[in-house]
Amino acid sequence: MFYWVLKTVFLGPILRILFRPWVDGEENIPEDGAAIFASNHLSFSDSIFLPLVVPRRMTFLAKADYFTGVGLKGRLTAAFFKGVGQVPVDRSGGKASEAALNSGLRILRRGELLGLYPEGTRSPDGRLYKGKTGVARMALEAGVPVIPVAMIDTDKAQPTGKVIPKVMRVGVRIGKPLDFSRYKGMEDDRFVLRSITDEVMYALMELSGQEYVDMYAGSMKDRMTRAKRILQREQAEAAKPGRAVDELERELDAAESAPEGAPETTDGTRGADEQRAG
Repeated sequence: MFYWVLKTVFLGPILRILFRPWVDGEENIPEDGAAIFASNHLSFSDSIFLPLVVPRRMTFLAKADYFTGVGLKGRLTAAFFKGVGQVPVDRSGGKASEAALNSGLRILRRGELLGLYPEGTRSPDGRLYKGKTGVARMALEAGVPVIPVAMIDTDKAQPTGKVIPKVMRVGVRIGKPLDFSRYKGMEDDRFVLRSITDEVMYALMELSGQEYVDMYAGSMKDRMTRAKRILQREQAEAAKPGRAVDELERELDAAESAPEGAPETTDGTRGADEQRAG
């Protein structure tokens, strides 16, 4: 009930007026029956704008962190996600992944629409990353089509870390349903699952126009985090008192000890005798 109140009375009309979301491919939205909407993931607001433009109710598998926050912000966030019918899932892998799969299958077996982000997390740099095979397993086990969806400019309206979005137009491009019924009964074949997932990601690449990166977004985020930490340590080390003086003294010592006729060093200094001769 709260889902429809938010969508049609409170939040939905305001978002439509402010952001004027455009939709391409509305004819690809099924009028009935279960289906998986597999979307690229650029922004937190993807989970708001996609259900907004789809006439039927859509349920996303939301990360459990949204439901366990503390303080006023945490309680409000949890209340919002519960109110719009989102399902919390643990993304830590292993048994948690199996539980997430079962949650998605329950939604599909009720004949409803399920929203998924095959990348598993938001893109760290606007590119499209390798998809995880959960979307393929659900499609085969539930026997439903996968509808590729490209969110457009939502990362410009609400970049990662920004709470209040910038008012601008965003878009949703919905592709033709992908039928994988030819693989029925092969949901345990990892090569089939990877083939299906790659087909879905190729469709997303064509719809979104994003550059594709053949690695997981989570791995790229880890790599970027490590690089940032290394840079911070180097900057902190360079900022220590006396560091610049020590480096200057070493350069002067090297210049004074250089033999006669020594070539110019990489920092532009010459041997002491050569400087006197000049």
